[in-house]
Parts: sequence; structure tokens; C-alpha cells
Amino acid sequence: MKKKILISTGGSGGHVMPAITIYDHLKSHYEVMISTDLRGFKYLDSEKYKTFLIDTPRLNRLILMPFSIFVVFFLTLKSLFLFKREKINMLISTGGYMSLPLCLAAKILKIKILLLEPNMIIGRANKLFLNFCEKIICYDSNIINFPKKFVNKLIVLSPLLRKKYYEKNNNLKKDKKFTVIVIGGSQGAKIFDELLHQTFIKISKIRPLKIIHQTNETNINFLKKLYLTNEIENIVFKFDQNLDKLLNQADLCITRAGASSLAEIASFNIPFIAIPLPTSKDDHQLQNAKYYEKKNCCWIIDQTNFDQLKFENLMLDILKDDDDFIMKKNNLENLNYENTWNNVNQNLLKIINEN
Repeated sequence: MKKKILISTGGSGGHVMPAITIYDHLKSHYEVMISTDLRGFKYLDSEKYKTFLIDTPRLNRLILMPFSIFVVFFLTLKSLFLFKREKINMLISTGGYMSLPLCLAAKILKIKILLLEPNMIIGRANKLFLNFCEKIICYDSNIINFPKKFVNKLIVLSPLLRKKYYEKNNNLKKDKKFTVIVIGGSQGAKIFDELLHQTFIKISKIRPLKIIHQTNETNINFLKKLYLTNEIENIVFKFDQNLDKLLNQADLCITRAGASSLAEIASFNIPFIAIPLPTSKDDHQLQNAKYYEKKNCCWIIDQTNFDQLKFENLMLDILKDDDDFIMKKNNLENLNYENTWNNVNQNLLKIINEN
């Protein structure tokens, strides 16, 4: 009888995409299910994945809304019934507050818990359950704020990438224009939607550019018209499930610094300019970006002190200094050398079987 594994996830794509990847790695060997919240369902194909809804309220609302405490209690009971009914043998949590009821229920039932921490600073939910988990899977051994007494539980795994990110088509980039892809998230962000394009327009007068720009729905027509007016070849989109095909066309990426996003960009050996979200929990996006900066794979811009002229000069330096750009590209290639689907698959199966 196959071991039954439940993967807990939800909220942002940064949590859901690694969960989907784990699911795809394990589905041939185990009976796998995914638990998510309402926000996570938009990333999941219900016909492809067996899913359950555990819609946990945000933890920062618990103090202001005592009713939320009852909701978490109710969801813990719901999770207990779920584990019992489905006869779950193991819980894999991708972190976040949405994992709280499931981790509590797994602890009560003495079900084995594996944690995933893709960020360079340990999340609060994962830190809370370190004492109860069997192992915690990380992408690096130097996780910030990781308690030394639990270092024996830490396992380093290459970043979890969806299978299609290993299937690159090097023939997609046909033009010679320097192509910049901007990934600000499906909701967009002011700094990506209102500031960067000013620099692109200036630089395009010096060197032809192609811009691939992710933005929010209300901004699509504005950016398309702006780029066309300034004779800049462009692709402007809201959200694209085939982002890998767009990344395959890019020379340079400008992005936030979620762990999953950076891992996907890095897998294409694309040097990137990271603009970490300044309000990210425990400033984890900055720490994610610093990991790649220390390996000389990227540049970092502080959004709170954003300077249009400095950004313009950085872009011009990147275009002029081929040596630095190529060095970063080579460093990314070296970093990704052993990150193959088969290697990750074998290592992940080994972790599961040993626990």
C-alpha cells in the first residue's frame, strides 16, 4: 500500500509552486494530496491535483479578531478529521500561516512532518514547528535565524523547479535586440509600472531594446501604447502560466526577490536586477537576493531609496560592460550545474523514504 502524503500550501505562488513541484516529484511513488487556502486554488488545476480546502485566517488578525482564534481551532479539528479519513502518513508543509492548523493536527496525531523553507531566512511558522518536524528542507545551509540546536534536522536540496523549467529551448531567442523582462507580480507594483519604463525609453534611443513586461490588468494598454509610441518592441502581459517561454527570450530580468521566482530566473542563467519588496516578512526577499549577489549573479536595488538616475546608469553599465554581464551569466550556469530534475527527484525520494 502506497504511503499517503499531504502537502500543505496556499497564499502566494511562492508557496504553491514548490508544492506543485513536490507533488509532481512524488506522484509516481506515493498517493499525494494538496491542502490549500482560497488564494492558492487559483494556481491549482483541480482535475490534475487532489486538493482540500483549509482556509486559515492571517495570524496578524488574531489579536484584532478573537473570532479568528475559533476559526483556527475549528480548522485544526477539520484537519484532524482529514488526516484520519484519508489515512495520511506524512505532512509536507511549505510554510506560511496557512500551515498552522495542519501542523497542529499532525503533531496531535503524531504524523511525521517535513518542512520546506525556500527563503534564506527561516519563516515564523516553520520556526514554530522545528521542534516537532522530522526534517526541514532548505536550499542552503546558512539560513538566517536558524536555531543551532536543530541544525541536525536541516537538509539542503537544490531549488525546486517545475519540470518545464528544465526543458529549455535555446532556439526561441531569434532577434539580436537586448531583451529585458520585468516581473513585478500579477498585481504589478508602482516601481515596476510607473518608473522603470522611463529608463527603457531613454536607453532605447541609444540601443534597441525589446521589453517583456508583467503588469496589472489596468496598466496593460497604457504600457503597450507607451512602448509602441517610442518604437520599442514589447510583450505586455498580466499573468502567464508559460512564463518559462518568455524567460527563454530574455537577456536580463528585473524582478522582486521571492525564492521561487529567483530560482526560476536563475535556472535560465539570466543575470537579474532584484528589487526586493521592502514590506516582505522579516525582509526575506532582500536576504534571498543577497544569496545570489554574494555569488556575483545579480545586482540589488533598494526600493525605499530608488534613484532614477542611478538605475539608468546601472542599465547603461550592464549594456556596456560585457565582461561583468558574462561573468554573472557564467556564475549562474555553474550554480545550476547539478540542479537537474532527476537529481532533485532522487534526493527528495531519499528524504521521504528515510522518514
